[in-house]
Amino acid sequence: MKKGSSIFAIFFIAVLIILLGELLVAEAVTCKVAELTPCADAIISSKPPSAACCAKLKEQKACLCGYIKDPKLKPYVNSPNAKKVAKTCGVPFPKC
Repeated sequence: MKKGSSIFAIFFIAVLIILLGELLVAEAVTCKVAELTPCADAIISSKPPSAACCAKLKEQKACLCGYIKDPKLKPYVNSPNAKKVAKTCGVPFPKC
């Protein structure tokens, strides 16, 4: 392999790693309980969850254990209505 080809290969791999890293960061979920606002009505009043609620709940699925561990949020997130909303949306309720 020529010296110029080796440098190009190293440069190409470095750029690929940088782009892959940026892609992975872009796909990471930011845990913000405010993102679940569309679910508030369903959790508080036992109404069926909206499509927006289910979409946000699926998006925030990885955050649910953190919300359950927060003493301020636990009574809402761990309530029977919240579990019902999760089940209706097809989101498995976590065992933390």
